[in-house]
Amino acid sequence: MPQEVAWDSWPGGPFKVPRPGNIESVTWQLREYTVKPGEMGEWISEWRSRIVPLREKLGFRVLGAWTVDGTDQFVWIISYDGPKSWESADADYYASPERKAVDPDPARHLAHTQARLMSQAR
Repeated sequence: MPQEVAWDSWPGGPFKVPRPGNIESVTWQLREYTVKPGEMGEWISEWRSRIVPLREKLGFRVLGAWTVDGTDQFVWIISYDGPKSWESADADYYASPERKAVDPDPARHLAHTQARLMSQAR
């Protein structure tokens, strides 16, 4: 059975991060989005109020989110350390009645998305 991960608050933000030494069971994903020109403020507001709380409710944790100065780029890191595989937990998130009920869908602000699973550097 995997060791349970202990989480600490991220300095200066609402996010949680795993305590050092407990990250082997965590799956991380880097998400990079190109937001449609002029829609970054709306995207961030909807992401914070609709996406983050639902992700957290369904067992994910958001490490943090960043914008890239001078671009329409939005980058965030999300993790999952629950009993399911990442793929299963992510599919359950998108199939959940709560996610399907998010209307309008904040993704309408996105021109391009890319997501990559990451592993701890050893």
